[in-house]
Amino acid sequence: MSNLGFRIFPDFERPDRELIELFRDLPVANIDDNMGRIACVDSAIKPFNKAKLLGCAFTVKAPQGDNLMFHKALDMAKPGDILVVAGFGYVERSLCGEIMMRYAMLHKLGGFVIDGAIRDAEGARDLDFPVYARGVNPNGPYKNGPGEINVPVACGGQVIFPGDILVGDEDGIVVIRPQDARELAEKVRKTNDSETKTFENMAKGIGMDRAWVEKALQDKGCEFC
Repeated sequence: MSNLGFRIFPDFERPDRELIELFRDLPVANIDDNMGRIACVDSAIKPFNKAKLLGCAFTVKAPQGDNLMFHKALDMAKPGDILVVAGFGYVERSLCGEIMMRYAMLHKLGGFVIDGAIRDAEGARDLDFPVYARGVNPNGPYKNGPGEINVPVACGGQVIFPGDILVGDEDGIVVIRPQDARELAEKVRKTNDSETKTFENMAKGIGMDRAWVEKALQDKGCEFC
């Protein structure tokens, strides 16, 4: 019988790197606009530097304030993987610090997304390595377990599966299922092209069509007094 709550699944199906790269330099806001505007992680999980996030999820389910499985995941993850640590939103004890961040950089991992706290925030700001977390606390973690690796996790209000594509910038993080990625990337690029054209028109002094605002108000029954 499997040891529920204390299990490691060694591997999972990763999307092709070419599929992931379709989202390089695409704004998270534009991606989310093309996903019903409900695909982003909670705003409480914030970036600690300006390094952009792009890769596939390697998931860790960790007890509050315990990073034993986080350490194991560091040694299992492959280059480009993003460690997604579901720490139940607990921020009174950190799950990692600068040493673990630098170790991940050494092994060319894609970043950390932590539904919990980090420490060494000043060090994180100076790294070219994406770090997202819910908070900061100097209290260090325990290393007792249990936990699980490479299972679906709840992180910042989103269910994230191993192998999901994650894109992050200063606005936040969006979660993409690999089977949706190619069609989605095409839609987002069209959105980007339209936005770029709007900016170019603004620079030339050309206004925007704002008739939709009045129509929306009228359709919704707004009273003009």
